[in-house]
Amino acid sequence: MREIAFTGGGTGGHIYPGLAIASYLQKTGACRIFWIGSRTGMDRAIVEEGGIEFFGIPAGKLRRYLSLRNIADIFKVLAGFFAARRILKRKKPDMIFSKGGFVSVPPCAAAASLGIPLCTHESDLSPGLATKINARFARLIFTAYADTARFFPPAYQSRLRLVGNPIRPEFRDADPDKGRAFLGLGPRDRILLVLGGSQGAREINELVRESLPELTGPYVVVHQTGPGWEPPASVKAERYRPYPYFKGEMPHVLAAAELVLGRSGAGTLWECAALGRPMVLIPLRGSGTRGDQVENARYFEKAAAAVVLQGDAGAAALGETIRSLAADGDRRATMARAAAALGAADSIALIAREVLSLLKKEPL
Repeated sequence: MREIAFTGGGTGGHIYPGLAIASYLQKTGACRIFWIGSRTGMDRAIVEEGGIEFFGIPAGKLRRYLSLRNIADIFKVLAGFFAARRILKRKKPDMIFSKGGFVSVPPCAAAASLGIPLCTHESDLSPGLATKINARFARLIFTAYADTARFFPPAYQSRLRLVGNPIRPEFRDADPDKGRAFLGLGPRDRILLVLGGSQGAREINELVRESLPELTGPYVVVHQTGPGWEPPASVKAERYRPYPYFKGEMPHVLAAAELVLGRSGAGTLWECAALGRPMVLIPLRGSGTRGDQVENARYFEKAAAAVVLQGDAGAAALGETIRSLAADGDRRATMARAAAALGAADSIALIAREVLSLLKKEPL
């Protein structure tokens, strides 16, 4: 039996897609899996909950801007490299698969130094710095968007594979009736689902607070707020349902939603696409981001699957957009079909097929 080391982390957007691939490969019975991630943060809890053996290493962030923290993080990256190298020498995997994030760079560099084959997947339209580094060593580079190919030099093109973005199987099997039952809502209740990510998004939360009178006219607003959110007291409880965080019920709640309002991280976009949900997107932007969410959002908007609002559009613009879509069933249906078309590929099966094929070519 072959063994594959998975790496990636820092956010759920890196961990959950990788975990979906790892679980699929493990269920084939063709290989064993273990995971190398950050020894701090959410990585260990999520991976071990998925039944995958986990090894933690020091992780330093890769920043594109000047910061004194870069000095300390250089030493963390080096420590992560040597920690990952020790793990790989002891475990002797046949391959390493990277799902990205800054924690993935030391294990991938360590694998390259030991001659271990590497595959990597990029969820965003433009590759992040970690993927750019890891791709230098990779036998295969999996991408979610066809347009991503233009960000790689000619020498890389033969290694690129367009597969879409892997999502957890629970989303493809989601049941809207279970979502409504969890929320305590009936079949006639129209649901606007607001998603700011696992930690919430202050900007979206405040926009929702200011525009709730408009939003709760046509919809029951189901709002994943993140921790520490104080809901407005003036809104009727039956029209506004705040939740700090959705866990296993998230696929069913998403399936029950008529419209989704949120950021444009890869996880949110492709989970909505898999379920054919029309979207209103407010991408994260500014100096703290490389602009990947803006690029992702524009791609979905160009495909007619989403409406994109600028962050400074304000509560009035948000309320008007939501009410306009609520009144236009034909447009929502067009957006839903476009989203479903983007999310139709079985990315996990496509990736697994390529990985297993590559493993067969490697000597025992």
